[in-house]
Amino acid sequence: MSSETLSTILFLVVVAVTIGITFWASRNTKSAADYYAGGRNFSGFQNGLAISGDYMSAASFLGISGAIALSGYDGFLYSIGFLVAWLIALLLVAELLRNSGRYTMADQLAYRMRQRPVRTAAATSTVVVSIFYLLAQMVGAGALVTLLLGIEGEWAIRLTIIAVGLLMIFYVVVGGMKGTTWVQIVKAVLLMTGTVLITVLVLAKFDFNISDMLGAAASNSGKGDAFLEPGLKYGIDLTSRLDFLSLGLALVLGTAGLPHILIRFYTVPTARDARTSVNWAIGLIGSFYLMTLVLGFGAAALLDVGPTGDVATSGGNLASPLLAEEVGGGAGSNGGAILLAFIAAVAFATILAVVAGLTLTSASSVAHDLYANVIKKGRATEQDEVKVARFAAFGIGGVAIVLSIFAQDLNIAFLVALAFAVAASGNLPALVLNLFWKRFNTRGATWAIYGGLITCVGLVFFSPTVSGPTGVFWTSVDFSWFPLANPGIISIPAGFLFGILGTLTSREPAAEEAYTELEVRALTGAGAEQAVQH
Repeated sequence: MSSETLSTILFLVVVAVTIGITFWASRNTKSAADYYAGGRNFSGFQNGLAISGDYMSAASFLGISGAIALSGYDGFLYSIGFLVAWLIALLLVAELLRNSGRYTMADQLAYRMRQRPVRTAAATSTVVVSIFYLLAQMVGAGALVTLLLGIEGEWAIRLTIIAVGLLMIFYVVVGGMKGTTWVQIVKAVLLMTGTVLITVLVLAKFDFNISDMLGAAASNSGKGDAFLEPGLKYGIDLTSRLDFLSLGLALVLGTAGLPHILIRFYTVPTARDARTSVNWAIGLIGSFYLMTLVLGFGAAALLDVGPTGDVATSGGNLASPLLAEEVGGGAGSNGGAILLAFIAAVAFATILAVVAGLTLTSASSVAHDLYANVIKKGRATEQDEVKVARFAAFGIGGVAIVLSIFAQDLNIAFLVALAFAVAASGNLPALVLNLFWKRFNTRGATWAIYGGLITCVGLVFFSPTVSGPTGVFWTSVDFSWFPLANPGIISIPAGFLFGILGTLTSREPAAEEAYTELEVRALTGAGAEQAVQH
C-alpha cells in the first residue's frame, strides 16, 4: 500500500473520530455556558492539553522543524518566542482574566466601561486576528494535503480548503466549545505521540548521541560550523537584527493577546485550574519545542537539504514528514510509508483543531459582544445568543474559505507573525492597562485597540512583505518605506501609547469604584462568571 493511500485512510479515520466526538459533545451542549465555555467543567490538565492542541499549529509542527533543517541555530530562535510567551500569559493574564471575564476577552474590558464602543472594538480585533490565523492554517492545509497525497492542480487545493472549512464549521456549529476542546485534546495527544516517536527513532540512528547528530547535520547542510552558530539567517545587518527583535517581541507578547487562547481560560471552574492549565501547557509545549530541535537537526543530518531538495523547495514544510519516512525505513518501505502517513494525518488533525478554535472564538465574539451587548443592549436571551453564534460560524467560515482560496500563494509565516503582532499591539495593551491602571477608561480602551491594530496593519502594508522584490502581493511596484517585515517593535509600544493618550485626553471620570470591584474580582475570583456591567 502506498503512503498516499495510507495517508488518505488515516485522514479519513481522524475525520471520523473528530466527527464522532463532536456529535457526542453536542448532546451535552444545552446552555450558553456550555457552548461558549464548555460548561466550565474541564480540569486543569484537560485544558492544558487543549491549550497545547490550540497553540501547536501546523506552522509550529511543520514550519519550525523545517526552519531548523534549513537555517540551523537561527531556525530554532524562532521557536523560543513561542515558548517564552507562556510565561507572560501565566504571570499577566491567565488567573486575572479567568476571574474577571465570562465568555470573551471583551467581558473583562467592558466590566467598568461603556459597553458598546469597547465591545465593538474588541470584537473587531478578535475577528481580524482570527482571520489572519485562519488563512495561515487553511492555506497550509491545502499545501500539505496536496504535497503528501500527491494531488496536483489548483482545483484540488481549492477543494481541500473547502473541505477543511466545512469541517471546522461543523465542529463549531454542532459541538461548540465542548466538541472543539475534545478535538484539541485528541489532536494534542496524537501530536505529542508522533513527535516523541520520531524523536526516539532519529536519536536511535545516532546511538542517542546528540553531538554526533549535530555534527552530521552541520556536515550535511553544506554550511559547516556556521550551521550551529548564530548569524546564518538573522543578524546579517542592522535591519535583520531589528527585524528579529521585532518578531520576537510580537511572538512573546502576542500569545497573551490571542483571543482563541484567552477564551480557553474560561473553560475551567476556578482560577487555580487556570494556572494549572497554563503550567501543563508550558510543560507540554516546552517538551514539544525541545523535540523540534531533534526533528530539525535530524532532518538536516539525514535528508537532502540542498537548494534543489524536497525540504528546501517546500520551504521546509516537508522536513518532518520526510524525516518520518526516512527513519521508518526509507522511501518505498512499509515502515516509511506507515510513519509518513501517520505524521501526515497528525498534521491534518493539527490544522482541524486550530481552525475550529479560531472559528469558535470569532463566532462567540460576534454573538456575545456585537449581537447581545451592542445590538440588543444586553437584552438577548442565551438561546438567541447561541443561535446567532452558530450563524456567525457559517459566515466567518465562508469568508475564511473564500479568502484562503485567493490567498494560496501567500507566505504562511507572514500571516501567522502578523496575527501575533496584531494581538500584541491591540489586545494586550488594552487588557494590561485595564487590569493595572485605575484611571483607564473607555476612550483609552478603544484607542489602544484601534490604534495598535491600525498601526500594525498599516506598517505591514508599507513593508517589504507586501510590495517590492520580496513582496507577497505586488512585485512589479515598490511602495515600501517601512524596512521591517514585522512591525511589533513599533506597533506594540504604539498600542500602549494610544491607550494612555486616549485615557488622559478623555473627560470621562475614572470609575474608581468599578476598578476596585474589578481588582477584587480579578485577584480573588469573587463574583466570577457574573455579567456585571457598569
